[in-house]
Amino acid sequence: MSIEVSNVDHLGLVAGIIDDIGIVEKINQRLGNDKQERITAGLVVKAMILNGLGLVSSPLYMFSGFFEGKALKHLLGSFIEAQHLNDDRLGRILDELYKYGLSIPLLSL
Repeated sequence: MSIEVSNVDHLGLVAGIIDDIGIVEKINQRLGNDKQERITAGLVVKAMILNGLGLVSSPLYMFSGFFEGKALKHLLGSFIEAQHLNDDRLGRILDELYKYGLSIPLLSL
């Protein structure tokens, strides 16, 4: 029998609040889903929020390293791996958010 231990810290609470608010679904609804991408825009934004509240100050190219050793299955979903959260994907989502218009209430109903 083998046991795998993963770290969640306070990010489990933050992820739960993000899920309760429905941020992922609202962003996906407004930005749409690219079938070629493994991770939706909403999940990338959720990952950015978790990273920002993880008290880590690092450049985007090191973003996936933040999630290594974390319980990604519980924070973001069972199909997501740390290498899926790379700086290229983050850059594309940030560009999409900018095109959508950041002054428009993205999360309003």
